Amino acid sequence: MCFAARRVWPTFAPVKRFFPLLFVWVLLAVALPVAAQTDEEVRVLSEVQVRPRRQRYSRRNNPAAELMRRVIERKGDNSIRANAFARWNRYQRITFALNGISPAAVDSGFWSRWPGLARRVEFSPATGKHILPITYNEQVHQCLWRATPRAERNYLRGENAEGVNDFFASGEISTDVLRSIFADVNALDDDIMLLERKFTSPTSRRAALSFYRFYIMDTLAVEGRRLVELSFVPQNPQDFGFSGFLRVDLDSLDLVHCRIHFPVRSAVNFVNTLTIEQHFRRQANGQTLLVRDEMTAELGIVRRGRALAAIRRTAYSNFRFDAFDAALLAEPETLREGTRRTADSTFWAAHRADTLSRSEASLAHLFGEAQRRRGAMFGVWVLRALIENHVETSPPRSKNYFDIGPVNTLVSSNFIENVRFRLGGQTTANLHPQLFLRGYAAYGLGDRRLKYKAEAEWSFARKRYSALEWPRHSLTASAGYDVFSPADLLSSRDKDNVFVSLKTQTVDQMMYLRDYTVRYLYESDIHLDVALHARHRRQQALGSLHYRTTAGTDVRRLVGSEFGLSLRYAPGEEFITTKQRRRPINHNAPVFALSHTAGVRGLLGAQHNYHYTELSATHRLWLFSWGRLDTRLRLGAQWCRVPYPLLCMPATNNSYIITDGMFAMMNNMEFLTDRFAHLDMQWDLSGKLLNRVPLVKRLKWREVVGVRLLYGTLTPHNNPAGQAPTERLYEMPTRNGEAYVHRLGRAPYVEINAGLHNIFKIVRVDYVYRANYHLPGTRRHGVRLALEFDF
Repeated sequence: MCFAARRVWPTFAPVKRFFPLLFVWVLLAVALPVAAQTDEEVRVLSEVQVRPRRQRYSRRNNPAAELMRRVIERKGDNSIRANAFARWNRYQRITFALNGISPAAVDSGFWSRWPGLARRVEFSPATGKHILPITYNEQVHQCLWRATPRAERNYLRGENAEGVNDFFASGEISTDVLRSIFADVNALDDDIMLLERKFTSPTSRRAALSFYRFYIMDTLAVEGRRLVELSFVPQNPQDFGFSGFLRVDLDSLDLVHCRIHFPVRSAVNFVNTLTIEQHFRRQANGQTLLVRDEMTAELGIVRRGRALAAIRRTAYSNFRFDAFDAALLAEPETLREGTRRTADSTFWAAHRADTLSRSEASLAHLFGEAQRRRGAMFGVWVLRALIENHVETSPPRSKNYFDIGPVNTLVSSNFIENVRFRLGGQTTANLHPQLFLRGYAAYGLGDRRLKYKAEAEWSFARKRYSALEWPRHSLTASAGYDVFSPADLLSSRDKDNVFVSLKTQTVDQMMYLRDYTVRYLYESDIHLDVALHARHRRQQALGSLHYRTTAGTDVRRLVGSEFGLSLRYAPGEEFITTKQRRRPINHNAPVFALSHTAGVRGLLGAQHNYHYTELSATHRLWLFSWGRLDTRLRLGAQWCRVPYPLLCMPATNNSYIITDGMFAMMNNMEFLTDRFAHLDMQWDLSGKLLNRVPLVKRLKWREVVGVRLLYGTLTPHNNPAGQAPTERLYEMPTRNGEAYVHRLGRAPYVEINAGLHNIFKIVRVDYVYRANYHLPGTRRHGVRLALEFDF
C-alpha cells in the first residue's frame, strides 16, 4: 500500500487555515457587542480627499515616475546586506486592544459592571480612539549579518507577555497569529509580506512603476535637507496593494520617511484600516537604514466595525558594521528545550525602546481581577474548548494535566460501524515535561466492536505544554486496533471528523487494522527532519474488499512488517502549534520530502517483501496582483512484486469537503499503480478578474482554478490479469461481480476545478469536472465546499 507523505492541517478539519483566524474571529464576536455601545458624541472625520479633475495617467514624461525610478535604482546601496558585516538590536512590541470605546459608554451598561476595565480605557494616538489593551508581547533580538560565507541570525534575548496569552495553555496564540499576519515590513523591500500575502512594494524594482501611480505632492525643508513628498496609489483600487506617501531626500535620493496604508476600497477582509509609518536615519557608515516602524490595524467583521486594534512598534538600534568572531553565529536561534527566555524588569528598563502605557503596564493586575470574578473563568474555559478543539479537565485557575478531545471526533459514521462514538485525550507537560500519553477508545453500533489507540512519546527536550512544540526530538511507541478504508491511511484529515463522514458515495472497501509502531523523530535547527520507524500491521478485509490469491487461496489476514526512513527539508518554515496539530504560517520556501519503506518477509509472520519510495515537493509561487500558485508534486514507485493492497493508491477524497492534494471525483481504489506521478496545481487569482466587473466587484469574491493530474502504470509483474496462478498476487476486488479497480492508459487522469471563495468572507464553493476516464459508476461533475478564513 502506498503511504503518502503526511501533512498537517488545522484542528477543525473542514476549515482550511482555520485556527489562528478563529481566534481573531471569536474576539471580534465578543467585542462587537461592547463596541456597539460606543456611539460617539463627537464624530471625527477619518479622512478628507481633495481630488483633481480626472485625467489620464502616464509614466512617460512624468517627473514623479522618473524620480521614483532613480530612488529604486539607489535603494540597493541602503541595504544592510550590502555590508560585509552588520550587527544591530531589534525591539518589538505587539499590543492587541478593544477599539473605539467612547467616554460616554464607559459610564454605563457593560462597563459600569466592570469598573476595573473602565479605569483602564485610554486614548490611543495610533488609532485616534479610546482603547482597552487586552494583551501585549514584547521581544528583544540581537541580529547579525555576514556576507561571506552568507549567514544571518536573529537571537531572541528577552521576551515578556501579559494579558489573554496567560489564559491559553497552548501558547501565545494571539501574538503568534498577529506576528504571522502582520509580519515585519521594510518599504525598501521589493515585496512586502503582510496578511499572509505577498504585496508589491512601492519601491519594487520589478513592478512598482507599472503597479502604482506616483504623484509629486510637495517639497519640504527638514533639518537642512531638501525633501520631496510623493504619493502613490494602485492602478486599480481593488488590487491587493497600498496607497500612501514617500518622502525622499532630493540630494541623496534616500528614503527618509513613509506612510503606507490600504486603499479605502481595498478587497482585504477583516482589516478595515491599516497604516504603517516608517522612519529612516543615516548611520555612521553612510547608509540610510530603517530605525522605527509603527503599524496600526483596525479589525472588524464588517467594514464600519472597528472592534479590535493591533498596534505593533518596532525599533532598530545600535548598528555596528565592524567584523565579528564567527563563534557568534554558532548559537542556535531557537532553544531546543522549547522554553523561551523571559527577562526581568531590570532587563526591560534597559532594552525597552519606549515605555508601556498605563493600561499595558497593569495588564497582569487586570487579569488577576478577572480570574477572581464569578463566571469569568468559566467563559475562558468554554472559549478554550472551542478554539483548541479539546476540553481541559482541571479547574480554570489550576494547571491542566489532561485534555479530552478532539471534540469534532466524538460522533461520526462509516459503512461498517454505522454510528461511531469516540472519546480520546492526551496528557500535557504540566504532568510531565518529557513524557506524553495520548489515545482514544471508540465503539461502533454496526459491528459492536471496541477500537482503540494508545501512544506514549518520550521527548528528549523538555516542553512547555505540548509534545508538538518545535523542535521535536522524540521516541514514540503506539498500538492500535480500528476500522479504516484504504484511503483513510492517505488522508491529511482525521478520519473520524464528523464533517468528513458525509460522503459523496458509499465507501464499502474497509478493513480492520491492528497496528504496532515505534518511531524516532529528530527536527534539526536547519529544518531538516529525520524520521525512522518500525511497524507491524495485520489487516482483515471487510465490505467489498477481499484478499484472495490468484491461485484461489483465501487470505484471512494480510500481515506486514516494515522499516522506514524519511527526510523532510522545509527551510524557514514557521508554524503555530495547537493541541492537535501544527499549522504552517508561511509558505515562502519549497518543502521537499523523501521516504523509503522496506517490508521484511518472515519477520513476525510478515508475508511479503517490498520496497516503496516516494519523493514529494510543495511550493507556493507568488504572482503578486495575480494571486498565488500552489504546486504539489508526488512521485512514487513500488519496486517489488506485491499483492494489490501494497500497490500505490491515489489519495481520494470522497467527502463534500475540499481537501488539498486529493482527487475529488475519483472513486476509492479506482486506480492502482506501481509507478505514479501526481501533480496538483491551484491558482488563487485573489479577485483579479472579478474586481474589474461592475457591481460584481462589490461582492469581493475571489476566483480559484486548478488541475489535478495522475499519471501511472501497473507493470505486468504486478498485474494479475493474464498471469499464471500464484500465491504472490491477489485477485482485484469486485463489487456485485463488477471490477472497480482499473488501469491507467497512456493518458493521465485529469480533474479540473473552478470555484469562488471569500463568499460572505468565509465560504468557498468549487465546481469539479472529471475530464476523462468516464468509467461505469463514476461521475463527471461535482460540487465541493469549504470554510476558509482568509484576508
